[in-house]
Amino acid sequence: MAGCNAPSLVAGLVASHGLQLRRFLLARVRNVADVPDFIQEVYLRMLRVPDAASIRSPEAYLFTVAQHVVQQQALQSGPAGSPAQLMRMLDPAPSAHDANPELDASAQQCLEQLQKALDELHPKVRAAFILSRRDGLSFDEIAERMGVSRPMAKKYLTKALMRFRQSLAEQE
Repeated sequence: MAGCNAPSLVAGLVASHGLQLRRFLLARVRNVADVPDFIQEVYLRMLRVPDAASIRSPEAYLFTVAQHVVQQQALQSGPAGSPAQLMRMLDPAPSAHDANPELDASAQQCLEQLQKALDELHPKVRAAFILSRRDGLSFDEIAERMGVSRPMAKKYLTKALMRFRQSLAEQE
């Protein structure tokens, strides 16, 4: 990307990944009418990158910025967020295997904060979260595996997600 400036980088990304970005955001936001505003915010943040030539993977960087925009909106919307919204918020962004070192450090801090929050959870809450995210089990399957009711499994998972939201808010 030698000699690339932010406006040409963004123009290229709009042309090559505009539709993918729209789909990415549609899958993660509560109000579909907000998607154009989110897209605009993502591209504005990309335009503010001081050294666009230093971005080794513009596509990964684009989706990382988009994920941050979604997370900020979710955190600012307050505790009214649904568990489904929180689950989408925790979905991993597209691979950023060769992303900016500054982003890597930020992502590492975030992961450490979330790991700390996971370690602090009550064992049943932690188990429900792991069964959901790692093993991909439904509420019914989690309830059966843990020997609790479906509403209790859902409550455990909601507690875990709310703790993660709180942890991310504290980090901001």
